[in-house]
Amino acid sequence: MSHASLPNDGTLDRRAVAAVLLRDPGDLLVVTGLGSTTYDAGAAGDRPLNFYLWGAMGGAAMIGLGLAIAQPKKHVLVLTGDGEQLMGIGALATLAAAQRPNLSVAVLDNARFGETGSQRSHTGHGTDLAAVAAACGWAATTTARDMDAVEALRPRLRSEALFAVIRIAPTEVPRHLPPRDGTFLTHRFRAALGLPPI
Repeated sequence: MSHASLPNDGTLDRRAVAAVLLRDPGDLLVVTGLGSTTYDAGAAGDRPLNFYLWGAMGGAAMIGLGLAIAQPKKHVLVLTGDGEQLMGIGALATLAAAQRPNLSVAVLDNARFGETGSQRSHTGHGTDLAAVAAACGWAATTTARDMDAVEALRPRLRSEALFAVIRIAPTEVPRHLPPRDGTFLTHRFRAALGLPPI
């Protein structure tokens, strides 16, 4: 099967995008979706306030919502991919209805299901996730196609309720594996928030 580029493919390097979005994160709470966005966030710098999802396909946005509710004084960024967000498409309506000012979502969209063989995803066949989010009720949505736009997104994703799609290239990059032990990640995350162990 050929994975040649098509006209709607993005061109941005995913690792460069993640490095910009996660530069100097401060106390930003970061939830990553299954697969590549977890590798990207880990490569940008593993930290206790990163909560990586391993095997929770479609759950990143809803976990982000739970954190935004539980930690109203901190901003939550959900960093996920198009395939993972498509799996949890109903979350877009729930998040819009919840109207959490401290929650934003950034979708790294390569128009591929990267974890299952790089088949074209729905976004590669015309689904516009920013338009879907807007139709669900998100007041602020945007799509970034160049690094200047990504730089402009960085402060917005830390200060407002924003749904952003970033069109990245479908190029495979080496995996960077951050910690994978769920118990360890949970305890580390809770400790970083000053919460007692469970």
